[in-house]
Amino acid sequence: MTRRTLISGLITSAAVIAGFTLSAASFAQGKDLKIAHIYSKTGPLEAYGKQTQVGLMMGLDYATGGTMQVGGRKLVVIEKDDQGKPDLGKNLLAAAYGDDKVDLAVGPTASPVALAMLPVAEEYKKILLVEPAVADSITGDKWNKYIFRTGRNSSQDAISNAVALDKAGYTIATMAQDSAFGRDGVKAFRESLKNAKLVHEEYLPPATTDFTAGAQHLIDKLKSQPGRKIIFIIWAGGNPFKIADMDLKRYGIEIATGGNILPAMVAYKQFPGMEGAAYYYFGMPKNTVNDAMVARHYTQFKSPPDFFTAGGFASAMALVTALKKTNGNTDASTLITAMEGMSFDTPKGKMTFRKEDHQAMQSMYHFKIKVDPAFAWGVPELIREIKPEEMNVPIRNKR
Repeated sequence: MTRRTLISGLITSAAVIAGFTLSAASFAQGKDLKIAHIYSKTGPLEAYGKQTQVGLMMGLDYATGGTMQVGGRKLVVIEKDDQGKPDLGKNLLAAAYGDDKVDLAVGPTASPVALAMLPVAEEYKKILLVEPAVADSITGDKWNKYIFRTGRNSSQDAISNAVALDKAGYTIATMAQDSAFGRDGVKAFRESLKNAKLVHEEYLPPATTDFTAGAQHLIDKLKSQPGRKIIFIIWAGGNPFKIADMDLKRYGIEIATGGNILPAMVAYKQFPGMEGAAYYYFGMPKNTVNDAMVARHYTQFKSPPDFFTAGGFASAMALVTALKKTNGNTDASTLITAMEGMSFDTPKGKMTFRKEDHQAMQSMYHFKIKVDPAFAWGVPELIREIKPEEMNVPIRNKR
């Protein structure tokens, strides 16, 4: 073989290899980017789950400028219904990662389902973006590095509600669901109180419809207390405000709670002047992303976006921001590097993933309920925005 032939052969081989490499890179770039959305399409928290789904899809469309593409890859969302069941959610996530070959996942709705899913993300070494499950332990002692959360956690709920309720001379009893959501919420609330006195914690089964016995326990603990007496309710689904039927005013007892979805806030009309802190209400944030979401929701549904719609939209904004940083690369280690400390715009304003536990630091909203005949629900009037830097949210993981 002549030297010229050898060199020619080497050049040809290099060109083939280079062509193959470019072709493989182009294929990888053009390959669909699959996202599993696992949520409660049915079950006790169906209303929450459906709002999240609407917000996620609306947010992905907005964040990609209507293209539904990032880094040359088409975004494909695969939906799965966990029915609010932990074992089912765990299996669905494993199937999504293993069989459907999704690049990452979003969800779920319920905290017990999320806790069952966390080890699956670690096993498959793929990102799970938690929205909207709330329990502190998700980004606390059960957390692993593949978990990020745009949803607020129990501590953020509790600390912001303490702004309204933690005052000298206040005596408080809590009523919550006997679940990770309820118990984590009360724990965080208890730890946030510095001035008010907490005298009782009442836990009831999550599916409770008859609140008579629980309400009586609360009345017995509060009725003889001096000063302002408050039952602080932490509840998801159902109508815990039925406890008002026990004639609480007779004992000088008030009700307080955080924000909720609009249908649940119809019951708030019974309590004008009630204070609390909310994750979101469409009239509170003033920013371009919220304006866009509200306008799109009115156009599509002839109604305002709700509590969990904003959460789904925020998760979409986080995903697209991260994927733009990586140019569509969904390798977990690459995404983790991109997302730790990452700030992104949402309907609530700017959020930032805390590096230590991947919890999104975000504003909350101190409100007072106003009765307005134009609205079917009690309207939460903004007292003030509680900024992330005002809330000393504990880091509870073991990193």
